[in-house]
Amino acid sequence: MEKIKILIADDEPDILDFLKYNLEKEGYSVFTALDGEQALQVAKKELPDLIILDIMMPKLDGVEVCRMIRNDNTIKNTLVAFLTARSEDYSQIAGFEVGADDYITKPIRPRVFVARVKALLKRKGVEQVVEDIIQVGDLIIDNSKRIVKVKNKIIQLPKKEFEFLVLLASKPGRVFTRDEIYSKIWGDEVVVSERTLDVYIRKIREKIGESFIKTVKGVGYKLDF
Repeated sequence: MEKIKILIADDEPDILDFLKYNLEKEGYSVFTALDGEQALQVAKKELPDLIILDIMMPKLDGVEVCRMIRNDNTIKNTLVAFLTARSEDYSQIAGFEVGADDYITKPIRPRVFVARVKALLKRKGVEQVVEDIIQVGDLIIDNSKRIVKVKNKIIQLPKKEFEFLVLLASKPGRVFTRDEIYSKIWGDEVVVSERTLDVYIRKIREKIGESFIKTVKGVGYKLDF
């Protein structure tokens, strides 16, 4: 399954590392550039699904890079979002006039940033694809039919329990933090108590067995065998 590619261009290395880390945690393949010229070179080579551009960059600013992207047949249909600390109306207007798809303002909160990226990709029909059949040891999840089997025995799971299991199974062995689970299963706008998550985990373990979902103390949970 090919990962969605995202290119981030910003002249501040700390910001690049911060954004790259948060997107890679979500399973995206992330490339970076420190100026406008480098951003164009990487974009033409890697053909990303989304390009995130800081407006104020050396050599070529973000607006000029976006204009050149829209005039290049190989990458002209790529999603482009601007990333900038500037909140003036004129900078946003300039960005949209050259064909930007979205505008993200600094300072950035990780969960909000990731949510904006996902919403943009979804709006344009580019989404991370979860495999139809996921198998981890004796556990088989048929995502298209919403069926779970353990040692060929069908297990019935309600919607949220199924979504939670699919999330962990999408990257076996990877630890998902509690905050990630809240965000992906209930959304950022829904307040969920820690007790609620504990109850869901207990119920799933009762149905599929204790061995699959591992608790990583102080961090979160992972699916393993």
